[in-house]
Amino acid sequence: MNRLRNFLLFAFDAVILIGIALVLGTFSLRYSLTDAVGQGNLIPHLTLLYICTVIFQFLFHTYDSLWRYAESREYLALLMAAFCGFCSYEVITRFVLDTGVISFLLLTAIAALWVLAMLLVRFAYRVGREHLQYRQGSHRISMAIVGAGTAGVQLLEEVQSNRDSPYHVECFFDDDNAKQGRRVRGVPVKGRIRDIPARVKAMDIREIVVAIPSITEARRQEILQELSGLDKVKIRVLPSTLDLLSQRPIRSQMRDIQIEDLLGRDPIRLDPAPVDAFLGGKTVMVTGGGGSIGSELCRQIVKHDPRRLVIVDIYENNAYDIQQELLYKYGGRLDLAVEIASIRDRERLRQLFAHYRPDVVFHAAAHKHVPLMEQSPQEAVRNNVFGTLNLVRTADEYGVSKFIQISTDKAVNPTSVMGATKRMCEIIVQSMKGRSRTAFAAVRFGNVLGSNGSVVPLFKRQIAEGGPITVTDKRIIRYFMTIPEAAQLVLQAGAMARQNELYVLDMGRPVKILDLAENLIRLSGYKPYRDIDIVETGLRPGEKLYEELLIASRDIEKTENDQIFVERQPTVTAEELERKLSILAAALEKNDPTVIRGALHQVVPTFHEPEELNRDQGQEVYIPEQSRQKTGKVLTFRQQVR
Repeated sequence: MNRLRNFLLFAFDAVILIGIALVLGTFSLRYSLTDAVGQGNLIPHLTLLYICTVIFQFLFHTYDSLWRYAESREYLALLMAAFCGFCSYEVITRFVLDTGVISFLLLTAIAALWVLAMLLVRFAYRVGREHLQYRQGSHRISMAIVGAGTAGVQLLEEVQSNRDSPYHVECFFDDDNAKQGRRVRGVPVKGRIRDIPARVKAMDIREIVVAIPSITEARRQEILQELSGLDKVKIRVLPSTLDLLSQRPIRSQMRDIQIEDLLGRDPIRLDPAPVDAFLGGKTVMVTGGGGSIGSELCRQIVKHDPRRLVIVDIYENNAYDIQQELLYKYGGRLDLAVEIASIRDRERLRQLFAHYRPDVVFHAAAHKHVPLMEQSPQEAVRNNVFGTLNLVRTADEYGVSKFIQISTDKAVNPTSVMGATKRMCEIIVQSMKGRSRTAFAAVRFGNVLGSNGSVVPLFKRQIAEGGPITVTDKRIIRYFMTIPEAAQLVLQAGAMARQNELYVLDMGRPVKILDLAENLIRLSGYKPYRDIDIVETGLRPGEKLYEELLIASRDIEKTENDQIFVERQPTVTAEELERKLSILAAALEKNDPTVIRGALHQVVPTFHEPEELNRDQGQEVYIPEQSRQKTGKVLTFRQQVR
């Protein structure tokens, strides 16, 4: 087929040359424009011109080009081949043939028209093929691209050149005044971004791709909010500029809307130098290293060149997954050890600490699922409280430099067993102040996107299945942060830790779960309550309407990092801690969930039943939110919202 195609193109060029020569030659003779060239001796000139030009076309590989994909490079190569061919012809004719002045002008005109005709034929072939594909693909999904810049044009090119593409680009939208009313590769720019809702309704657009990778997250969130009200239009986005550097085809990087796109917060960018000094050349142990938070901590830690990374987890499948991921990426450059162990087993922990002698410990192992721990409070106490106690005492015994406890916003005024046990973990860490060479610290943050048990994957599955989406209570408000953001801030807080601080991460604006569900439905191309319903199922055991990050806002202080704060708390004495632990141990011996809950109420005074906090909220929900009143060192974190 390639040989046949080249032969046909080769022959077609010859036919074009002969046709142009006949027309111009006849015209020249009829009007007596030249006596030097007649019909008899015009043929050798044309043959020589054709041979010279074709030779250079082969040298420039113009017959090897796929003209349906041709760009400026292919057209320029054709012009250069024609120019070189004509120059060669001129050199030969001046030494071999006797050419008159008028004949030179005639042959120049023939050559110029011939080249122009070859260009037009190839361009017409490309346009005709695209038009045919357009007619054959009239059933394709109509798509609009937001952003007529480099990324948007590249996306358009890939959609147009791929016969198997399910899309047809109808138009662009762009805020650049210079692009209004113009066309980009034949596709019109229909207006500005604010014009999309009005224009799309009249154009039967089924999908919109936001192809402006260089914009800020805040601006991206504004655009997505504008588009979220469109009926039966699915919204997709291209990733950030840095993600596009992966060199994959830009069309393959289109993705569905993610919750991160709706948070309206720019990605956290931190100075790596303090963490490099904190972890570089150290032996770092991560408990729960196979979990969602623990595994991301491992990914971030290895970027700072630790001497050795030790992953400890009770669940071998997760531990194996992160082990293989890190070995595949870093190979022999990383000294990695993976140990299957339970933090409940003190002797096993002592064995590991004696063997590896970790300098830094990140403690992410815990039972975290709120409803499940309501059913099995004894397991939450054994694992979260006494497992943490084992780790803290072992770290102290073996002279660990720093111990970082991963906590949660559910530890603040807890309404669940899980939250109460995590508050006890904070108390255990606090109790070591002044009693150990190890610098203990806890880091508290809210929900992380994509973590095990996160609501976002559940919503997406429910949308994919046609709904309904289930929310426990339409008034619920939560903080959200991506897993990489949380892990980076944990490492930064660890680098700051000096004397048993409790660090609180800036989680940004709180998000109303109902708004989140509605936006995800709209941006998936559906209309809430019509195409996909949202059903309220009632609060689960231990769940409250809002989460808090602080116990007492007056004790919050800023750090050198704007996204990390310190909550100062009174010291817990060793005697007080032992009293609390003995109460819990006695309750565990009875193995009665009711008794264990009662014991948790005794040892964690801020532990309330969820009804106590939720019943008084009504339609007014009090949620914590950084008002960022940077007066002195105190931040106001509480705000009333309807």
